[in-house]
Amino acid sequence: MTDPKTAAEALYRAKQTRVPITALTETDPSLTALNAYEIQGNLVDLLMGEEDQIVGYKLGLTSRPMQELLGVDEPDYGPVLSSMVFDDGVTVDLDEYIQPKVEAEIALMLAKPLRGPGVTAAQVSDSLSGAVAAIEMVDSRIENWKIKLPDTIADLASSAAAVLSSRVVPVDFDVRLCGMVISRNGATVATGAGAAALGDPLVAVAWLANTLAPFGVVLEPGHFVMTGALHAAFEVEPGDYIQAHFDRLGSVSMTFKGGS
Repeated sequence: MTDPKTAAEALYRAKQTRVPITALTETDPSLTALNAYEIQGNLVDLLMGEEDQIVGYKLGLTSRPMQELLGVDEPDYGPVLSSMVFDDGVTVDLDEYIQPKVEAEIALMLAKPLRGPGVTAAQVSDSLSGAVAAIEMVDSRIENWKIKLPDTIADLASSAAAVLSSRVVPVDFDVRLCGMVISRNGATVATGAGAAALGDPLVAVAWLANTLAPFGVVLEPGHFVMTGALHAAFEVEPGDYIQAHFDRLGSVSMTFKGGS
């Protein structure tokens, strides 16, 4: 039986030293999603320290292909800490991470609290201050990304950083139809649309609010939700310039350095 605190400490050390660990499910095949969220909670406590705070949440496994890959039928989630959020145009040092990848997402910003259960997509729409173009950098503290669902849940839903545009756009349009093109060094890598995120980014946020409800967690005004990748994540190298351009929302970009 995996001890949540011990597992969280191992993931924390892996993040600090940038030396990945063996998958938790390899050493304990009986590890469940519920156990993994307990590990995640302990890991968040270790990461937050005295100065950090939760400023939002990220959703993962929101697309059918990713769910089928890991044999699940619902997303997972993890909190986003203030230290993980970067402004548009940031240069990120790859040497501070283990095996990062990037993916373009729609981030939805909350103006009103969302408290489940029973939150609907319409209520989410009424609670928003707007939508923002975003790039998520994912990373795994598990060796070679050899993960099962409990591994990614425990590992902060494999999150590492969120890059947000400063432009908050009112959601007076159908976000399912919001198209996106992401490029690396000017060459298109992938395209996507909002509907890739659980069919509708508003539904994705409602799912999160309702899933958090049994734990007494409320999505607070000022929080944002990374609603899920609109394409398959891809690896990056030093010198890469990544730009994602969205209909209506505009663009967001980041550059990578390092490689020592």
